This record gives sequence, C-alpha cells and structure tokens, in this order.
Amino acid sequence: MKIYNVKINTMDNGRVIENGWVEIENGKITAVEDGCTDSISESDIDGKGRLLIPGFIDAHTHLGIIENGIDFEGDDCNEATDPFTPQLRTIDGINPLDRCFQEAYMRGITTAVISPGSANPCGGEVIASKTFGRRIDDMIIKTVGIKFALGENPKNVYNDRDETPVTRMATASVIREGLFKAKKYLADMNSFKSDPDNNDEPEFDIKNHALMPLLNGDISAHFHCHRADDMFTAVRIAKEFGIKPVLVHATEGHLIADILGAEEVSAISGPVICDRCKPEMKNLEIKNTAELVKNGVPTAICTDHPVIPLQYLPASAAMAVKGGLEYQKALEAITINAAEIAGISDVTGSVTVGKDADLQLYSCNPLELLSEPETVIINGKIVKGDNKNA
Repeated sequence: MKIYNVKINTMDNGRVIENGWVEIENGKITAVEDGCTDSISESDIDGKGRLLIPGFIDAHTHLGIIENGIDFEGDDCNEATDPFTPQLRTIDGINPLDRCFQEAYMRGITTAVISPGSANPCGGEVIASKTFGRRIDDMIIKTVGIKFALGENPKNVYNDRDETPVTRMATASVIREGLFKAKKYLADMNSFKSDPDNNDEPEFDIKNHALMPLLNGDISAHFHCHRADDMFTAVRIAKEFGIKPVLVHATEGHLIADILGAEEVSAISGPVICDRCKPEMKNLEIKNTAELVKNGVPTAICTDHPVIPLQYLPASAAMAVKGGLEYQKALEAITINAAEIAGISDVTGSVTVGKDADLQLYSCNPLELLSEPETVIINGKIVKGDNKNA
C-alpha cells in the first residue's frame, strides 16, 4: 500500500517533504520519498495534499489497568500491600477491550506507555503498547522500565496504615534497599555464569530478578515525582546505582530546568489540563514543557490517563504551545521524543523506513481542539478511515 500526494512531517531529524509518498509492506514503512510515485494501485490512498505524520505516543498512562467507569473491580493499578513490588507485570493487569483504547486510536494515539500506579515506592514493570487490538500480548512492543514513586503518594498510602514508608526519607530507603539487594543478586548471578564450578547460583528471587534489566541498562527507571526535591532524589538514586532515570510528571521542572538540563535526564511533562489537586502540584504551570525543552531536557508530554482522558493528548500538546513551546517541538513531544524516552524509537515515533507503519492523515492542524485524523494506521492496518482494512 502507498499513501501518495501528501505533505510528510516525518519527525526524523526535522525532515519535511512538501509533496511525497510512503510505501507500506507487511506492517512496515518501506519507502519515504519526495515527488510522485511511479505506480498506483486500487489499495493505495490519495492523500489529496493532506498532512501525513506519525501516530501520537503518550509517554505515561494507566490505560487499561484503570478501566473506564469502573471502581475497585477494574482498578489493577496499585498492589498497595507491599511497598516494593518490581516483579509485578503490567501486562497481567491490562484489559485491552477497555473502550479507552478505541478512543485513543480514533484520535491518532497509536502507542501508549502503560505504567503501574504510584502508591508504592516501586510499583512494577512499565510497558509500551499499541492501542489497537484485542489481546495485549499481541499489542505490546516491549517492557521499557520499572516504576518508582517519590513524594506524597506513597507517603499518603502507607501513613494511613502506620507502615513504612511515611516520610520521603523512608521512601528513598525502601528503593535503595531493593536496588542494593538486586545489585548483589546480579553480581552473584554473573559470578556463577562466568565460573559455575567455583560459584553457587544464587537462590531465585523474583523481585531481584525483575530488576536485572534495569541494572544492566536495558530499561529505564520511571520515577513519579512532582516536586523539585523529589526530582533531585530520583537523580541521586539513579547516580548511585548507575541506572537511567526518567522523571515522570516533573511538575516543578520549570523551577530547576537549567539544573536538569545539566544532569542530562529525560522528563515526561503532564498532566497539564487539570487542577492543582494536591500540595506537590501547587506550582503546576503550562510553561513547564517549554522551559524544560529550552534548557535541553529531552521531554515528552503525557495525559496520565485516566487523570486526563488519553484522546486529549494533542490538546495537552497545544496547551504546551500556549505556554511557550514551539509548535514543531510540541509535535515531537508526542511522537519521536516520546519514543526515544521510552526506548522504542527503533520501532515507532517517526515516518522512517524500517519502522512500524503507525501513521495518521490530517486536512487541518493536528493540535487544534476540533481536529480529528481522517485516517489512522497502526502496524500497516487502517483502523480509521474510508479504506479501513482492520
């Protein structure tokens, strides 16, 4: 299938093709070219001069793990019976038939990063998933991180029970203890693998085992943190253990953006379209994303669905533009930047040969409140549009 006669904003190193075409085969992008294609078939799409961009990516959500309109029965976000649960697999808590998946892809959001909640200092695995499908096993891209939480959320949850942690110090200590144990477990495992005759294999521990990809640098540490001091705690812990931090929410980032830029950490800004619902969000400003980007912090934008429904991700990016972010940077924050921060930029996030064909077509500004994509394609299948073949 080809999509021709389109303006292509590739999100690939700023490349914009004023009139070009894209070819899709077996769910992958196989050509991105300027000008007119040599041949056209009945299955091809005439873009009629419209704008072709990659599908949007929400870098932090609880999609499907907190179901739409359902209370306890459909809320599988927080296993708040143990403050340190890295072994929990988000894939086991997601209902892909939740209607919010459809609401997402109908608005052009083709990928969502789905995380456990922030009740626990460590909540479990973070995954990236496509938004179209019926079986999460077939939708998942990969595990991208381990969820940690700092600040008010774990304090509030465990203070109500008079259990550890009830202070920021204790929250950090719980995380450190878990990481120290996992580091020792990893060292013992490596010693056994390199010299099994002289070293015993460590007794299997599912928590330590779950943290091995993080300590090996294969995935990132996603730290829930709103306040500036909590962000610095995340950076401090990441340095101590040599892990890659992602600052999720980063609400007070605009107050310390220059320092974060110097630290070379990544941030996920949001939610934006919400009230200042708790003390650590008192400094929420729509300029946050702009200030982070201006100071060299790789930044994505999120809805924190269901805090803000996922389909309002483009509106959130528009709010960031109102707060001073350049329009192109806003598009990048919900496409290629989100993909790079999640570690899935080899798969999606731009209109690039070899990546999954996650695309959308517009005849208007994609960030306008009233705009809708006329065609949405995920893995090469048209899931919205006149030529729907999904």
